[in-house]
Amino acid sequence: MPYLHRSLRPQPQPVPKDARTIHSSGQSFEQLRQGCLQSGTLFEDADFPASNGSLFYSERPQVPFVWKRPGEIVENPEFILGGATRTDICQGELGDCWLLAAIASLTLNQKALARVVPQDQGFGSGYAGIFHFQFWQHSEWLDVVIDDRLPTFKDRLVFLHSADHNEFWSALLEKAYAKLNGSYEALKGGSAIEAMEDFTGGVAENFQIREAPEDFYEILEKALKRGSLLGCSIDTLNASESEARTPFGLIKGHAYTVTGLDQVNFHGQKVKLIRVRNPWGQVEWNGPWSDSSPEWYSVNLEEQKRLGHTALDDGEFWMAFKDFKTHFDKVEICNLTPDALEDNALHRWEVTIHQGSWVRGSTAGGCRNFLDTFWTNPQIKLSLTERDEGQEGCTFLAALMQKDRRRLKRFGANMLTIGYAIYQCPDKDGHLSRDFFRYHASLARSKTFINLREVSGRFQLPPGDYILIPSTFEPHQEADFCLRIFSEKRAVTRDLDENTDIELPMLPKPKPQEEETEEERQFRALFSRIAGEDMEVSAEELEYVLNAVLQKKTALKFKRLSLLSCRNIISLMDTSGNGKLEFEEFRVFWDKLKHWMDLFLQFDVDKSGTMSSYELRTALKAAGFQLGGHLLQLIVLRYANEDLQLDFDDYLNCLVRLENASRVFQSLSVKNKDFIHLNINEFISLTMNI
Repeated sequence: MPYLHRSLRPQPQPVPKDARTIHSSGQSFEQLRQGCLQSGTLFEDADFPASNGSLFYSERPQVPFVWKRPGEIVENPEFILGGATRTDICQGELGDCWLLAAIASLTLNQKALARVVPQDQGFGSGYAGIFHFQFWQHSEWLDVVIDDRLPTFKDRLVFLHSADHNEFWSALLEKAYAKLNGSYEALKGGSAIEAMEDFTGGVAENFQIREAPEDFYEILEKALKRGSLLGCSIDTLNASESEARTPFGLIKGHAYTVTGLDQVNFHGQKVKLIRVRNPWGQVEWNGPWSDSSPEWYSVNLEEQKRLGHTALDDGEFWMAFKDFKTHFDKVEICNLTPDALEDNALHRWEVTIHQGSWVRGSTAGGCRNFLDTFWTNPQIKLSLTERDEGQEGCTFLAALMQKDRRRLKRFGANMLTIGYAIYQCPDKDGHLSRDFFRYHASLARSKTFINLREVSGRFQLPPGDYILIPSTFEPHQEADFCLRIFSEKRAVTRDLDENTDIELPMLPKPKPQEEETEEERQFRALFSRIAGEDMEVSAEELEYVLNAVLQKKTALKFKRLSLLSCRNIISLMDTSGNGKLEFEEFRVFWDKLKHWMDLFLQFDVDKSGTMSSYELRTALKAAGFQLGGHLLQLIVLRYANEDLQLDFDDYLNCLVRLENASRVFQSLSVKNKDFIHLNINEFISLTMNI
């Protein structure tokens, strides 16, 4: 299914409010629950049924799973037992340690936890087999409703479960997140930061530990104090290393949660410690400061109690921070707001959100390595007008997120490699052309192009106008995206393609000529022979005339003009309304056609008789059509072939239809004598069936 244009107009950051209900019935959680209570039935979710399709999309269960409600598994089920804590998260048979690491981190922030896991539900009074959870998705909060049937084998939960078998909030949360993404299988493999953002609406920052700043410990400490969610992991060199255990008991390619930082007196010196949790609920670090290491013998019991030190194999352990930096490779921080971790002051950030799409053939231009198409990517103008307090520059954070890729995994979609570049804006408006990027280097860019859901970076630039280009690494790759711009001071952003008005050239009136050219005399002779005494040709006769003439144009490679194109030409030029073309009308059209042929030859770079769809924007602009991104995408979908090429007949048909549109809307408001201005919605309604 092709991706269509999403408006890139900046949207305000949503004000906290009730999450949007997305159940197919249109009813809220409370409405559905009350309906079940009144009918005396337990809720069964038709949107996410208790079937294999909700479990897997590419395989069948290896054992016969049985869907059971908590009351059928244990005698006295509880939603939350003794508070929701990180020990309530134990991994099952699904490879979603990244999700579990995020949930464990979520339990450290009670305010964020209460948003994701509403407290207005349970197994007591008002129980109706229905539960709900709230997740952030691409600038809005969604309320996801589920029934409480869970996959089991031999009366034990197969996937995520609590250490206490009577507690079910974590298992139900995993089911709701699986529903949001289409299935349990869709949760296999991922980055903890992805779920952390879905739990908070926060923004991610990634640190490669070996490149981290000197005050990295203080950065992590400040992040934990502010309620940020933290994850860490060890890189793998190849697939065979995934979940391989190191001699120190750590698991490669596995998502861990950072749950604490502290310092302890050891032999008269302060030692920095970090507490980490394995979502498996077992398998721990066995080096210095591990649960049973001799270092603890030198720490008094009161200090051990303050640190929560135990010798249980519960997956959580302390280690020296210097060892952490040696053995772990990456830390991910999800800031609930993008407050600068470098400062002690709390900043209020201005936020704007752009929703957009990379569409094959029109806006999926790839990175700067692909100069011929890079310029066709969406272009967002960023105006920085106010310096930071006490600074010379303007600070902002740009976070680019590709949307719904996990949900689309069942259709073969994977995370694309994405990033962005930032350029100084020239003193002109409008979409920047290829030549601009040929001769100008970027001022800033994302740290890397990477196949993560979101790529973010913090920048400080002087006041001025800039162009931000979000893109995939490779061209022709389709996806929807969400771009968030956080700025310390107010910044103005707008999409250079999102014009309210569409400019179209007015059709010229026929100009009387004192003397016919030799070319026109030959045309008249051929026209007269085909048309007869009335000197008018039908669409079929025009098809013969044009093909006879154009076949002699050796520079122009094409098969034949279609009858459809000729009918469209008559529709454009026929002033009498009789469905035929007079010679004077044909002569006016021929002048225009010669200009269009010259443009086609100019953009048929390899002389193959076809034009790349990415060049169509420039060709149409040269022909007098200044079109927005949405309309360009519709035109490409209609006229380009599978290889994103347009032959001359399609190119001509497109131009004729656009010329027809300019005639239809001539009566609309006139900006000046050369152009008419159309409302984008009016124009699209006309061209949807071009």
